[in-house]
Amino acid sequence: MPQQPIELILTRQWASYLAVPVWVMSAEGDLLYYNEAAEPLLGRRYDEAGEMPLAELAAIFKTTDTDGSPLAAEQLPLAVALSEQRPAHRHVLFQGLDGLRRSVEVTAFPLRGQGGRHLGVVAFFWEGIQE
Repeated sequence: MPQQPIELILTRQWASYLAVPVWVMSAEGDLLYYNEAAEPLLGRRYDEAGEMPLAELAAIFKTTDTDGSPLAAEQLPLAVALSEQRPAHRHVLFQGLDGLRRSVEVTAFPLRGQGGRHLGVVAFFWEGIQE
């Protein structure tokens, strides 16, 4: 993996100290990191997860809207924040890598560095009650 911009390195460091589940994605749409708080929610430790490109996230996690209709990758808050460069929020249902179904609120926002450089996306997750 190529050297990441210092802002992403610091974002990863910051996320590692938080008790809220955090996901960090590159400007290319690849998973860079999720913190320890996200591991139980996502169903696998980060260092065991492997690559997860944005285009495959909806399929990997079998993500649906709250009514059960499947969501395409571009409908995920991470994708909206990445492609439209704006914050996005959505309540979704997904299957963790451990096979358990979860209801979560996802808020994602784009990361911009000095000079307006697009660095990637950060997402926060809040586990809800299965509907």
